[in-house]
Amino acid sequence: MSHLYEEIKHPGLATIKTWTKGVPFENEAKQQLLNIASMPIVHSHIAVMPDVHLGKGATIGSVIPSVNAVIPAAVGVDIGCGMVATKTTLKASQLPDNLKPIRDAFEAAVPHGRTGGNRRKDRGAWQEIPQLVATEWLNLQKRFERICEKHPAIKNSNHVHHLGTMGTGNHFLELCIDEQQSVWIMLHSGSRGVGNRIGTYFIELAKKEMERHQKQLPDMNLAYLEEGSEYFSDYVEAVEWAQEFAAKNREIMMLNAIEALKKVLPIAFETAELAVNCHHNYISREHHFGHDCYVTRKGAVRAQKGELGIIPSSMGARSFIVRGLGNPESFNSCSHGAGRIMSRTKAKKVFSIDDQIKATEGVECRKDAAVIDEIPHAYKDIDAVMAAQSDLVEVMHTLKQVVCVKG
Repeated sequence: MSHLYEEIKHPGLATIKTWTKGVPFENEAKQQLLNIASMPIVHSHIAVMPDVHLGKGATIGSVIPSVNAVIPAAVGVDIGCGMVATKTTLKASQLPDNLKPIRDAFEAAVPHGRTGGNRRKDRGAWQEIPQLVATEWLNLQKRFERICEKHPAIKNSNHVHHLGTMGTGNHFLELCIDEQQSVWIMLHSGSRGVGNRIGTYFIELAKKEMERHQKQLPDMNLAYLEEGSEYFSDYVEAVEWAQEFAAKNREIMMLNAIEALKKVLPIAFETAELAVNCHHNYISREHHFGHDCYVTRKGAVRAQKGELGIIPSSMGARSFIVRGLGNPESFNSCSHGAGRIMSRTKAKKVFSIDDQIKATEGVECRKDAAVIDEIPHAYKDIDAVMAAQSDLVEVMHTLKQVVCVKG
């Protein structure tokens, strides 16, 4: 199998292998990667996906293997963020011409967005906990309480009230059509308020650890916790719990979206066997290049040989169900999306509502000023992104959204 990656090498730094041929790769992101490559805990090399762009501390679209240590900010605060997609037995021809009722049903079934101020009136959280959510929370609660016994600051967070909710930003719920005219439901979300609290809390503890041991770092956001240190095991356990929460969060939203669609459509349908649920902001214990290590995928999806994954694009472009080719040089990884080429602030300055309407033509979605930062033009060309990683994954299905719910 031929390799598409290029290498960035500097004396004394870990090698950086980049799958970025034909896609924008900002200099600030390159510098950020060099900072990570200078860290003594990096194992073998760093893999960079074609959707790479500047992040906080760690670069989005990077795969960082580390030995005996983890960098909390590399995982970030949306721990376990990822995708789920389910194929249905519906065909595009069975959908109504007017898709607004489907969007309305999705929006009613899945809390999304956020209302500032009083948490109890936040439209993005449950006000009354549904039975399904309460039942699933019981399976998560005991372990969460054990974590909170050691770290009480985590307890006062939105946990059960956010289980089964979508959030804001680039999180979404979509109805899509594939190349065979089959209908899919696809959504993107993570560990919500409780994951944010866990991430923020341990990032600060890691920074204090570095100060205590007088560790010199190129960026304090690269502060790490070493195996055997006071907080290492607690962080790993909290992250693994948050990742479980995130996966369950997506499962509940998917179940509620399916039921909502069944209520709107007069046609009986089932969900097909094919369903994919994958993280793209997470830590995994794996073995690569002769060592057990912690692999941090910061905006990257695991793509072991034969493993299914999801690579979404923006709200006006195609998305892909992929199968991993198991490329060891990428630590069996692929991109998690198209990747931004423009900040949210800049997108809102550059583009108008008319631009958003034109870019999302044919999609039943919000087209107001509040979602201009998600305009497709703010993202890389998904076809170029897919071409740059053709040695990492093969495309199984190509999806085009017809309904999109944004927070």
